[in-house]
Amino acid sequence: GNTCYANSVLQALYFCQPFRDRVLRYHAELAKDHEENLLTCLGELFASIAGQKKRTGVFAPKKFIARLKKDNELFRSFMHQDAHEFLNYVLNECVEILEKEHRAAHPTPAGASAPPITTWIHDIFQGQLTNQTRCLWCENVTSRKEAFLDLSLDVEQNASVTSCLRTFSSNETLDSADKFQCDACGGLQEAHKRML
Repeated sequence: GNTCYANSVLQALYFCQPFRDRVLRYHAELAKDHEENLLTCLGELFASIAGQKKRTGVFAPKKFIARLKKDNELFRSFMHQDAHEFLNYVLNECVEILEKEHRAAHPTPAGASAPPITTWIHDIFQGQLTNQTRCLWCENVTSRKEAFLDLSLDVEQNASVTSCLRTFSSNETLDSADKFQCDACGGLQEAHKRML
């Protein structure tokens, strides 16, 4: 099928050395003891690629793609898919698998709330943005921290990553129908919003 979206993301993930190392370690240490899932198939794929004797060549990720299609009907058709959506799906699915395995190995006592789990995927990919909004009436600044695994940047032709990040974090004016509800002065006000 049309799996170029998956091939490009899988290559990028394979060449992200911290991610590849953790997937290969997971495969070597744990995957044999677990039932097949997307992460075990990814580990098997990475191990097969790493074990190739030739420096160049082709490897068809048939088992991984079959598991992907089994787990998510969005990828069952022969249509092209969005690489970014695929990356998000793979990372989120792997996080869910790791969290489920952690909870099984470390059950929460009855009546207690389960603490948040930070996986090695979070360690590698997670960042934190500060969403800062400044009321233009009273000058009060409200900040809210948000975790992310990826950033969606508008990439223009011949633009550098630095330029794209600068545009991403530039001021946005909230006005008209998008006014900001300021807690300090108690009303809908014009404001500047930016991501840091």
